[in-house]
Amino acid sequence: MNAPLPSSPLGTALGLQAQLQRLTDYAWSTLRAQLDARGPWTEVIDEAQVVCYELAFISAEVHAMGALLRYAERCGEAADLPLETQLALSFAADVGVKVRLRFERVRDDLDLPAEMLLGVFESPTLRAFSRAWLAPAALAQLGAGVLAAGQCGRSMLPEDKQIIAASCARVTNEVVAPHAERIHREDLTIPDEILNALSDLGCFALSIPERFGGTAPASGPDNLALVVVTEELSRGSLAAAGSPLTRPEIVARALLAGGDEAQNARWLPGIARGEPLCAIAVTEPDCGSDVAAVRLRASRVPGGFVLNGAKTWCTFAGRAALLLVLARTNPDPAAGHRGLSLFLLEKTTTDEHAFEFQQATGGVLSGRAIPTLGYRGMHSYTLFFDNVFVPAENLVGGADAEGRGFYLTMAGFAGGRLQTAARACGLMRAAFDAAARYAQDRKVFGKPLADYQLTLAKFALLGAALRACQEMTYEVAGLMDAGQGQMQASLVKLYACRAAEHLTREALQIHGGMGYSEETCVSRYFVDARVLSIFEGAEETLALKVVARELLTNAQPR
Repeated sequence: MNAPLPSSPLGTALGLQAQLQRLTDYAWSTLRAQLDARGPWTEVIDEAQVVCYELAFISAEVHAMGALLRYAERCGEAADLPLETQLALSFAADVGVKVRLRFERVRDDLDLPAEMLLGVFESPTLRAFSRAWLAPAALAQLGAGVLAAGQCGRSMLPEDKQIIAASCARVTNEVVAPHAERIHREDLTIPDEILNALSDLGCFALSIPERFGGTAPASGPDNLALVVVTEELSRGSLAAAGSPLTRPEIVARALLAGGDEAQNARWLPGIARGEPLCAIAVTEPDCGSDVAAVRLRASRVPGGFVLNGAKTWCTFAGRAALLLVLARTNPDPAAGHRGLSLFLLEKTTTDEHAFEFQQATGGVLSGRAIPTLGYRGMHSYTLFFDNVFVPAENLVGGADAEGRGFYLTMAGFAGGRLQTAARACGLMRAAFDAAARYAQDRKVFGKPLADYQLTLAKFALLGAALRACQEMTYEVAGLMDAGQGQMQASLVKLYACRAAEHLTREALQIHGGMGYSEETCVSRYFVDARVLSIFEGAEETLALKVVARELLTNAQPR
């Protein structure tokens, strides 16, 4: 299990990460063997939900650790250890401590040999490494370095992506930021100024090929560009700038995966311009992340279908003029996910919190916005479909695609988890910067809050986690550009969304009483962060139904 560790600090950290990865792989293999002994593992996996959940987070944390260490390698290791290397080393030591606690929770269930855990976590070299890089004085010094630099390490993005980020930063600062607080406090719909700016910037065209008026290369979506844009806009507002990009991306990916040429030519050029704006109607009141359990009925009638049933958490449904609707065309319950089809429904637009859209055919689509703690600006609606007509040509993929809606929906959601991780990164950046400004300005007991050891130690670990989330997200975007990375996208969503909750909580705490007031933006960041672990695949569903199943499938026999 163990190998000699190099003498350099970065080499030691890379050795630690490799050992943790081997231990994690061994744990998944052990769990697979235990489940196989009880029957087909796919049928008894729910008997090990707690173990799967912990191992999924261990996998995510170890993956984040590797991403940050690889980033530090690219930055170069000098004798005086650059800021990027120091961040990576402290983060590695912190992950080692946290992962050990998670292993302790499941060691008895997995029957992991004590000597194996001790061999990894109690080796003298690794213990000395952790003590050195988690020492209060070391963390305080690192925190001071982060505040002095004004950033959590330099960007190692390609030059073209840095240019994209700079363009988005201008829109964020000049257009989004002036509206963000008012949108949140007054629960407004995103104003045209922001939507027009996003359209002018080409944000709605990122997943659409050039032949349909988009900016994506012929080889497929530029996921790294999408991540960079989403992160930068989310820094200004999670809901009002970072999230409007997700809906057209999902629709575009679904159409490109299954739409016929006529449908793509009809819809994609307009979507690339932001005309029409889109919304996604998949979730239902009694089936959240369980997409295969959708019950909204699509019944065939002359010329098309009529939809009857309900959807919920349909974000931006009021303002959107185009809904992507997943409905059941085969009423036989045994058909399961194979009985679902995907439709494009046109409607009128509104900024109201409640609406009723009446069709000439007599069908009625009504919607009511759900009051939420945060994530304001787009509004999430509960929708009711009463004989709503959809013409046959709006069945995505045409008649041959009836029953393929589940697969096309999954294709549409392919980038959603990665994009949510990017949104988490942008939100974390905004919270971190606000906390840094406040800590340097606010005086407590005669000196700035940023001069205290505890404050500095917080900024060290928060800054390291932020950079780890960014680098993990960029890496996975590169994998997805190469046609890989689906499981890693789930890992980065797990880690980054939980990290965003912690970082925004600490940013609010640093503000003290002012943080709890809506007079400061960190209160918005805090409530916005809480939604990240829920949408685009709830944390528990992602850990148990996606990550655990994928890693158990790939687990090597011991």
